Amino acid sequence: MKIRTMAAAFGVAGLSLGLAACGSDSDPESSSSTSNTAGTSAEAQDISGEITVLTNRTDIVDTVFQDYKTEFEAVYPDVEVTFEAITDYEGEVTTRMSTADYGDVLLIPNSVKASDLPDFFEPLGTVEELSKEYRFISTEMNYDGQSYGIAITGNANGIVYNKAVWEAAGITDLPTTSDEFIADLQAIADNTEATPLYTNYADGWPLTQWESNRGEITANPDYVNEMTQTDAPWTEGSDHYVMDSLLFDAVAAGLTETDPTTTNWEQSKSDLGTGKIGAMVLGSWAITQMQDAADDAADIGYMPFPAQVDGTFHSVTSGDYKNAINVNSENKDAARAWIDWFADESGYAASQGGISPRLDGPTPDTLADFEAAGVEYIELNPAPAGQESLVNDIDTASEIGLWSADYRQRIVDAARGARDESKEDIFADLNAKWAAGRADVAAG
Repeated sequence: MKIRTMAAAFGVAGLSLGLAACGSDSDPESSSSTSNTAGTSAEAQDISGEITVLTNRTDIVDTVFQDYKTEFEAVYPDVEVTFEAITDYEGEVTTRMSTADYGDVLLIPNSVKASDLPDFFEPLGTVEELSKEYRFISTEMNYDGQSYGIAITGNANGIVYNKAVWEAAGITDLPTTSDEFIADLQAIADNTEATPLYTNYADGWPLTQWESNRGEITANPDYVNEMTQTDAPWTEGSDHYVMDSLLFDAVAAGLTETDPTTTNWEQSKSDLGTGKIGAMVLGSWAITQMQDAADDAADIGYMPFPAQVDGTFHSVTSGDYKNAINVNSENKDAARAWIDWFADESGYAASQGGISPRLDGPTPDTLADFEAAGVEYIELNPAPAGQESLVNDIDTASEIGLWSADYRQRIVDAARGARDESKEDIFADLNAKWAAGRADVAAG
């Protein structure tokens, strides 16, 4: 597989928390600046306490995570780990962060602004030092030179699909343009019983996965940074124009689910795995979940977004959720031990088909399709110093919500006739809002 390393991946994604900060007495200089890995036996004996670990993995908290608990506590016998699995992770944890009660270790919600990180989380070390061991440190969940989270796994981005469905439709080559992708979806509609493309509109969050493809369509590692310099990100040829046009056009052509208000995420995994759905736009983290739900795991494939630059597909890689320490935790040493062990020893990333958070970690077998397609990986460049949260500040001021479900639900609704807007109307409005957001942020 071709790999092009270009600094680091996504910046902090999402909207402002809008919460009262809990306050932090932590001193970044006093925090551990390097990874502890599993620690020596003597070090492990010095660490004790009870920690609560929050997770979004409700599906494996009673199985896989219990094995992690056993393995971790064998290394740290004086630490007791309790898990709390949360279905509406983003919503519930964001609300709980208005108090001090949000676990000892938690996944940083995507809505946290970079400038808010010191108020809620313990610094794990400097970006410079941690970047020597881990991926996704330079621009993800850091502020003022300090890192506040280590990714649980890394993802490539693209489209998960059922190979058997595409073969039954007579499709033999990967689509290289939006027009070819729409034509392939039409072939699925004409020649099979499957829903060609599934939006998962009702659950909402799967639609936010489309945003993860920004930067790869034009193979531009500075795409997100350049958004801060333009009043019109939805201009023909831009990544956002291409992504959102593809979504609109697929829905408008009747190539998605008949009633998007009745979609169901858990059922969709089974439906794609068994050939009732042709494709879904999701990060590579979804591959193993679809394989688990499939009649034959070999039917599940992963294709790059249908766009090429100089005849080559590209995929942006980025970190998944980041493990972090609640700044209010009374057992921060034990919490840090868990974070280091999880990244270094648990094998979670490999088991989920993800990219290891460690620089020396293995490449997952689940991305073999990308290797065959000659996909080049891109990591987005970090924002210039002092502008780490500028994109998110503009997004917040514009009230667009690039990582919110509402943004693309609006596109789906317009395309299916539930809103009286054309694609051009929506893009013009988005550009106007973005321009107003830039002006508001510039005005201070």
